[in-house]
Amino acid sequence: MASSAAQIHGLGVGSGISSTSSRKPSFSFASRSVFFGQNLGKTTATFLKHTNNTSRRRYSTGPVRIVNEKVVGIDLGTTNSAVAAMEGGKPTIVTNAEGQRTTPSVVAYTKNGDRLVGQIAKRQAVVNPENTFFSVKRFIGRKMSEVDEESKQVSYKVVRDENGNVKLECPAIGKQFAAEEISAQVLRKLVDDASKFLNDKVTKAVVTVPAYFNDSQRTATKDAGRIAGLEVLRIINEPTAASLAYGFERKNNETILVFDLGGGTFDVSVLEVGDGVFEVLSTSGDTHLGGDDFDKRVVDWLAGNFKRDEGIDLLKDKQALQRLTETAEKAKMELSSLTQTNISLPFITATADGPKHIETTLTRAKFEELCSDLIDRLKTPVENSLRDAKLAFKDLDEVILVGGSTRIPAVQELVKKVYWKRSQCHCQPR
Repeated sequence: MASSAAQIHGLGVGSGISSTSSRKPSFSFASRSVFFGQNLGKTTATFLKHTNNTSRRRYSTGPVRIVNEKVVGIDLGTTNSAVAAMEGGKPTIVTNAEGQRTTPSVVAYTKNGDRLVGQIAKRQAVVNPENTFFSVKRFIGRKMSEVDEESKQVSYKVVRDENGNVKLECPAIGKQFAAEEISAQVLRKLVDDASKFLNDKVTKAVVTVPAYFNDSQRTATKDAGRIAGLEVLRIINEPTAASLAYGFERKNNETILVFDLGGGTFDVSVLEVGDGVFEVLSTSGDTHLGGDDFDKRVVDWLAGNFKRDEGIDLLKDKQALQRLTETAEKAKMELSSLTQTNISLPFITATADGPKHIETTLTRAKFEELCSDLIDRLKTPVENSLRDAKLAFKDLDEVILVGGSTRIPAVQELVKKVYWKRSQCHCQPR
């Protein structure tokens, strides 16, 4: 397996990056290529094709009776989720009720007690920040002592129960939810949309989780499925699912590294792929690193500048914090294709002197400066996974970039600069 054959491919959506984007930049490292912008749902769909047979046989004392049951594959993401099913022998991403291939992992409760899930919940987040739950995947299966930093990044209240577990407070209905209860609402919508799309009841699913999820987090994910009325047939690591999607029907044996940077977690897996067999050699990761952390750097920068100029701390205003978070995510996405972006937040707050606004410009260089330590943190899990697999980068044939946060140019540059010689690297449009 010569190193000159190495390629990097991008699969996936996350951290707010749209799967429908037509932007697919590519790079070439001499005979090596880099591709970005494929669809995350393909990962779940192709994995489903490999691991699930939608026909289950039930035997009686009489003739054999074959009962067909639909089994879906679900990618329960921090920012967006997707569901796939087998149609005509091929994996198909299910379109939700809004006509989209991905569903925001957001749940909200109105003052009237109505529950909103998906895009409709995301749209009203600014006016209802304390009752809109997002990035819940970062809290699932965790103790409160593990999520001190994450709890400060959200506009809703994260509290500790008597056992030290994480609870999410919902003032609108006077109730506290476990993170898996909120995730269950997202799963329920995905399954309901899948049932309508397939015109068949869906009760069983395969669900992907980050490779670095511990037993508690995996169990909580299964519990979320159970609460949603689903039988979770199997939990599969997201990097493994990505390698299955990429390596399907490949005949040559290859060594693959999956670099999965999503909205809430970072995973790395090294796998041997060939002849339909996928062997995981090692996994590593960081469950406290994802697109949300890049967003927070922009939020803190905006809030810090505003406090310096106006003397007002916007981070203490739940509504302002939600607006800052949404704006930061949008700016991050725009900086993947632009060298600078304008940020405009009119009427962000008001004082006795009148309304206050934010009007500023964020350059890609400044964004990369704000996030430089986050970029550096990506190196350690990669190095650990290779060490555990007793391999070097020259032994890899493929590197698969998964997750929306891998569209950040600085992340792509890290792969180019650190893991390949610059003399072999040049860029070309695709």
